[in-house]
Amino acid sequence: MSVLVVTGTCTGVGKTVATAAVASLAAARGSAVAVVKPGQTGARPGEDGDLAEIGRLAGVTDLHEYARFPDPLSPAAAARLAGVPPLDLPSAVNRITGLAADRELVLVEGAGGLLVRYDDDGNTVADLARWLGAPVLLVVRPDLGTLNHTALTLEAMAHRGLNLAGVVIGSWPDEPDLAMRSNITDLETLAARPLAGALPAGMGALDPAEFLVAAHRGLSPAFGGSFDAASFRGAHAPTKESP
Repeated sequence: MSVLVVTGTCTGVGKTVATAAVASLAAARGSAVAVVKPGQTGARPGEDGDLAEIGRLAGVTDLHEYARFPDPLSPAAAARLAGVPPLDLPSAVNRITGLAADRELVLVEGAGGLLVRYDDDGNTVADLARWLGAPVLLVVRPDLGTLNHTALTLEAMAHRGLNLAGVVIGSWPDEPDLAMRSNITDLETLAARPLAGALPAGMGALDPAEFLVAAHRGLSPAFGGSFDAASFRGAHAPTKESP
């Protein structure tokens, strides 16, 4: 069984694009890949959600969503506001485990960050990963403030005994500023390992063929790509003359 949970340091960091990138590379290798979004918020029935975007970018059709709430809030808050039952996370775990029995990879994109709640009992993305026994791919911002968010998330993971699959910068700009360049080394120090990737900003607007090329360049060999952390670090080493 191979399950990978994708989470972020906060919302809007590029989790969906990162999930699609991993899925795209796995599918290109001929692997049977399923993608799960246990709880989608901010989308009404019939509207496209994160899974539709992943399907478009990665060319994956084995897509699964277990609950949907219209308001762009945490799943717990969105269910409460809608007056409907929250996502049953233990049931979702069972369904994901069933999917993993005959797929080579099941990607599970969480909602928001690691400790976002799915219900009022306090069950979170971290609990989902723990119950699945799955490693966690952490998607982070590149800019000022990301070090604290990343450190807090990694500390919470370690406290819960979760296995880190890698740290990926979810949206790397063409012209990174000094803080972004400096953060590369510090992010690797926090993770105690090289970066697992840096995905270019705007990648979600590419067509599937271009997206696959960008995914290969932006993710490390552990995920089927060619990203080299040392080369990336060296190319963006901060200097006083850096923008």
